[in-house]
Order: sequence, then structure tokens, then C-alpha cells
Amino acid sequence: MKGYRISLIRHGLTKANDEGIYIGRTDYPLSSKGESELCSKMEEYEYPRVHRVYTSPLRRCTETAEILFPDTETCIVEDLTELNFGEFEGKSVDELIGRDDYKEWLKGGLDKRPPNGESMEELCVRTYKALNEIVMDMMNDGITHSAVITHAGIISNMLSCFGLPKTNPKEISCPSGEGFEIIVTAKMWQQSQAFEILGVVPYDRIDDEPLDE
Repeated sequence: MKGYRISLIRHGLTKANDEGIYIGRTDYPLSSKGESELCSKMEEYEYPRVHRVYTSPLRRCTETAEILFPDTETCIVEDLTELNFGEFEGKSVDELIGRDDYKEWLKGGLDKRPPNGESMEELCVRTYKALNEIVMDMMNDGITHSAVITHAGIISNMLSCFGLPKTNPKEISCPSGEGFEIIVTAKMWQQSQAFEILGVVPYDRIDDEPLDE
């Protein structure tokens, strides 16, 4: 049965990431450090060759797509935007740690949300919509491998809600410019809304072995 591969990749670093600030909908660009780090990873690792790139509309993602996949068609998917952190947006852990509502949110739970923000349950619904849009587009256009440039929260939510084997979101680590490769079949997605987690991206670069003299 035909499978559709998707490489889920987190955007490069921003100034806010380095400062430990919650940024969801705030449209930060990549920092100079973030751009440099992505270029270094392109030299050190092998990124997949894909037929289309789907990206969050936020600049840190579209700029990452331009660096990693400069000659590949790019499509904006609105529902790939990061979690809405509400009143926690733009604040650091040190600024929030004394707030009772922040401590309650950290306990987790699908119904927990930042004040005036988005719950994990709402994020799960939105993530499904984004994935379904991407999978249907790939199937309709016969695309067998694509990349998705999005946010750590979105990737963690995708893997924990729809990925097999089942994964605890707290155990998912996704450094900037890196992520996971998944594969989905039409039957698996339509019947179970699930995909298989294959491994990580980018890949280790395999140098050509020298020829025997």
C-alpha cells in the first residue's frame, strides 16, 4: 500500500527562544544565530529531498523553509501556527512562576489553558485539521514526500495525538532545525487518524567510502 512520508521540522532559533520567552503567535523572525545554526546543520547533516513544503505562516517558519528547501514549492497552512499562550505570551518562566494560573497550567491536562489562550484539546483539533489538509493535498497531487516546518508544540502534539507507537509529549525533544519523519497510508489515516513514526530528521550524513587502491 502506498505510503506518504512527511518530515516534521521545527523552525530555527529566534531571539525570544534564546531569552526563554513564550512566543506563540508573536511573529519573531529568525535570529542571526538561528540562521547560522541552520546553515551549519545543512553542512553536517542530510536533509530530505521533498516535493513540497508546508509551513506555518509565522516568519520563523517561512524563513526556515527558505533556508532548508530554497528551490521547493512552499504552501502556507494556517493551522500549523504555534499554541496561543494568551496572557503568558511574551513572558519568561521567571516572570510567571509566581502566578497560580501558570502553576495550574503546568500540571497539564487537555482542558488546561493559559488565560485567554488555547487549550491542549483545542490545539489537538487544530493539529488534526492541519495534518488532514496536508495528507489530503499530498494524496490528491501524488506527492510522496513533503516537509512540514512548524513549531515544537505542534510537532509534540502531532506525535502524541496521532503517532504510533504512542509517545508521551513530555518525553519528546525537538531542537531547532530538527524533527521527526513519519509515514501515513490512506487506510491508516482514514480509518484511524494515525501515522507511524519512522525516526528523526535530518539524517546522519554518510560519506563516500574511499576506493581500495
